[in-house]
Amino acid sequence: MNPTSSTPPPPPQQYAYAPPAQGASTLSKILLGLVVVLGGATGYLYNQLQQLQADIAATRNTLLEDMSKFRESAAVSTQTNRKSVEQLKVEVDAARAAAGQLAGQAKIDAEKHAEELAARLEKEQQVQAQRVTAVSTEVGQVKEQASTANTRITQVSGDVTTVKSDVAATRSELEKTIANLKATQGDLGVQSGLIATNSKELSALKALGERNYTEFKIGKTKAPQKVGEIAILLKKVDQKKNRYTIDVIADDKTVEKKDKTINEPVQFLLSRASQPYELVVNEVQKDVIVGYVSSPKVQTPRN
Repeated sequence: MNPTSSTPPPPPQQYAYAPPAQGASTLSKILLGLVVVLGGATGYLYNQLQQLQADIAATRNTLLEDMSKFRESAAVSTQTNRKSVEQLKVEVDAARAAAGQLAGQAKIDAEKHAEELAARLEKEQQVQAQRVTAVSTEVGQVKEQASTANTRITQVSGDVTTVKSDVAATRSELEKTIANLKATQGDLGVQSGLIATNSKELSALKALGERNYTEFKIGKTKAPQKVGEIAILLKKVDQKKNRYTIDVIADDKTVEKKDKTINEPVQFLLSRASQPYELVVNEVQKDVIVGYVSSPKVQTPRN
């Protein structure tokens, strides 16, 4: 950005003019970079969702295979137990029939054998029932895990959709806010960067990351108040006309900035940076000023 054609007021003897700040092309590049970063973040989240869906699908297939194996195992076990029970029933019936045909001790022995077989039969039936219950429980657990996996997929899909919407809304709001910002010439005759007039616009400038911003709220005191790398002494306030006068103390030097207005970029130079620092007051209250100090992100000492 170039200085305007009008002759600027002479700067204080101890300061030098700084080169103009970069213009709209820098802002365009920053906006483009921001859009690329947001797009990359959305792509990363989409890839993470795809990977998660693939993992859950593999887990679900494994669970279904395990369920099928459980069912086959249960069927084989049930069939084997059924045959064993049926065989025992046959033996019990045969033993009881034989006992009925015998007399004396032989009959007693036969009945005892029949009772033993009946006890074995009851035990086998209990074991079979326990196995069936265990298999049913495992199948229920597998179904529950599959249901949980499906629920997780749905939740992650919803989260990604929400993130995409938030990113798009944030990008749109940021672009809209930045588009409304304006640049003007500072009191040192150097073209200023974008000026924020409220907290929303200041947040947008911070998101751009082009400069550092330090907010302040300063009242009238006897001693200067430190704001970032400088100190400020509020000397006079005209609330009706939105004007103020301050002393800026930097590099062990004091410069008076007299009769300044709100949203006017007040510029001053420090030895540590070739670009000017800027002070902007957004609000003038009774014996109080509210605003921010903007400093270069990259500080190259002046020659």
